[in-house]
Amino acid sequence: MPLLESPGLQLHYQLDGPADRPCLVLSNSLGCTHEMWEPQVAAFSREYRVLRYDTRGHGRSGVPPRPYTLEQLGADVLGLLDAFGIEKVHYLGLSMGGATGMWLATHAPERVERLVLCNTTPWLGPPATMNARIATLLRDGMPTMVEAILDRWFTPEFRARDPIAVDRIRRMLLATSVDGYVGCCEALRDMDQRAALAQIAAPTLVIAGTNDPMPTPAAARAWAATIPNARFLELPAAHLSNIGAAELFNEAVLAFLG
Repeated sequence: MPLLESPGLQLHYQLDGPADRPCLVLSNSLGCTHEMWEPQVAAFSREYRVLRYDTRGHGRSGVPPRPYTLEQLGADVLGLLDAFGIEKVHYLGLSMGGATGMWLATHAPERVERLVLCNTTPWLGPPATMNARIATLLRDGMPTMVEAILDRWFTPEFRARDPIAVDRIRRMLLATSVDGYVGCCEALRDMDQRAALAQIAAPTLVIAGTNDPMPTPAAARAWAATIPNARFLELPAAHLSNIGAAELFNEAVLAFLG
């Protein structure tokens, strides 16, 4: 099991693809692991050295004491890149991974060649909603929330068409440490990156899902317009667009990166 050891944290990672190709980092959603990117690995690793990892508190990475900050989530990525001597990468993040990508593109712009931000937002709004989620998780645990999360993440049509894919994500959610999940919730609750988006210099692709309740396509289009060199794409999916519209997602990302 490949682990990067750093003070206070072990990060689990996975490398696929030719070692001599440009590096593409894939960063997971809240409650998922690097395995959420399985629909992309075969296509992406033909062209890129694909670096996936489990965000702190998730999967086989360590669960340091909470709360976490967005700065820590970004620094974890930089630590991975430094450990492998990678100076610059393409970066693709979904939801929480997208928020981490915004931080990297504004705080370490020299490390980001191209940026793909999927089903994500620079600001979650007032903290009350996230605080309520945190309180429920700490009181009742993850199982009480999983089905409601899946309802937001996949359309009813997709859930009927591919129950195996949905169950794979269900098992990821159920296996996630409550402390790790809540720590990342706190990092996302406390962020507000709206003003920083205008500083993003990397060519950027913003992907939204037609049926995603957070962010809606209209909301994503609005904040994407504040990034100087951004394109916007809407896919027929809900929140996990990389799974709900995998073929279209892969084509769009590869065309943008290429």
